[in-house]
Amino acid sequence: MPAKPSVALLTLGCARNEVDSEELAARLSADGWQVSTDGSQADVVLVNTCGFVEKAKQDSIDTLLAAHETGAKVVAAGCMAERYGRELADSLPEADAVLGFDDYPSISGTLSAVLRGEKPPAHVPRDRRELLPMAPVKRASNDVVIPGHGWITRQRLTKGPVASLKIASGCDRRCSFCAIPSFRGAFVSRTPDELLAEAEWLARSGVRELVLVSENSTSYGKDLGDPRALERLLPQLAAIDGIVRVRVSYLQPAETRPGLVEVIATTPGVAAYFDLSFQHSSEPVLRRMRRFGSTERFLALLDSVRRLSPEAGARSNFIVGFPGESRGDYLELRRFVEAARLDAIGVFDYSDEDGTEAASFDKKVSRTAIKRRYDEMLTLVEELCAQRALERVGSTVDVLVDSVADGVVEGRAAHQAPEVDGSTTLVGGFGVQPGDLVSAKVISAEGVDLVAEPLAMVSAVVTTD
Repeated sequence: MPAKPSVALLTLGCARNEVDSEELAARLSADGWQVSTDGSQADVVLVNTCGFVEKAKQDSIDTLLAAHETGAKVVAAGCMAERYGRELADSLPEADAVLGFDDYPSISGTLSAVLRGEKPPAHVPRDRRELLPMAPVKRASNDVVIPGHGWITRQRLTKGPVASLKIASGCDRRCSFCAIPSFRGAFVSRTPDELLAEAEWLARSGVRELVLVSENSTSYGKDLGDPRALERLLPQLAAIDGIVRVRVSYLQPAETRPGLVEVIATTPGVAAYFDLSFQHSSEPVLRRMRRFGSTERFLALLDSVRRLSPEAGARSNFIVGFPGESRGDYLELRRFVEAARLDAIGVFDYSDEDGTEAASFDKKVSRTAIKRRYDEMLTLVEELCAQRALERVGSTVDVLVDSVADGVVEGRAAHQAPEVDGSTTLVGGFGVQPGDLVSAKVISAEGVDLVAEPLAMVSAVVTTD
């Protein structure tokens, strides 16, 4: 019997891409492919690229070139391939195929053709927002390919007690700095029934924490005719047998309603964690970004969170050097960051992105000023986040154990999302295993990372022989 062809799936970028890769893995496995994440020995290396910012695009190109060096056939998929298509194919002959999202349902046949030496036509980009009706409630009955939707199954590519659950794709907002809607498309929610079925499947596979991901989670349900759908969904997900924590990411501050704040802050099994996409706090800059808010409004939102859950976690990202950002605007952003008491902060230095409105704006900030503000802000947020971690010393946190290796137990408290917000090391106490949820007392902090002593087992993993 001939050996099965092998494919390595390499995923770059965000958790949404990770879900898409697991859909592709399931499709390929069902058609007889050996699927792994090791690109050193595979017949085909499928790179799920990121096209968000310049650094991410360069990482994608570097990964494609490195895959070519192994002698394998190389296929580009994902956001960068969707966004640039034929342009990427022309500039990167090392890639044997450049695929768009519409190619995902037939991925197995396409890779087989590549393995035979054929070169499929490169994807031709188009604005994917135009593929769906403008009115959100009319989008349910469509046959547009949306990665991660229409769930049949996933093949998990990484083991462990945490998995992402994609609740929606696309975005209807028109932020002037962002190109994502043009290649990810208009906003489309997945139905609650579909999400609950996938969550139950993940729980049966050993997942203990669900991280809900999308381009904009606060829009969930608007196209289903239920703008409060996320508020109803969260308690249902938290009640699934085996799931001990549900976390929501990518909240749009202007759409974060009081009812949603209350559900996230007070529902047992839902992490009191607010991943709020502020981006800036100066009103003039926010208006040029096509966003809404201000320092005072954002502080009021955080205050409403902490009135309900004083120990709630909060994180955000900010852009410095946006066109038209004055020194006063930058200082206003500093004022907000200093007052907000955020647990984790990402800082981006502005650069023009292809196809965005902001790329054509006047009043560009000089690269020298952008770098100075970026370096200053980076130093400031590191100090502030470390200070916030120190404030948690002496408190009690529930830690989900991620790994136990060489006697070192690493996990995360409710305010720490996977990979981006630091971790908690458990010392002393009793034996634990990945997936256990442990109550622990924080005894020290280093940067955003905590050290804690276990107090009691909250929920132990149930093992079956």
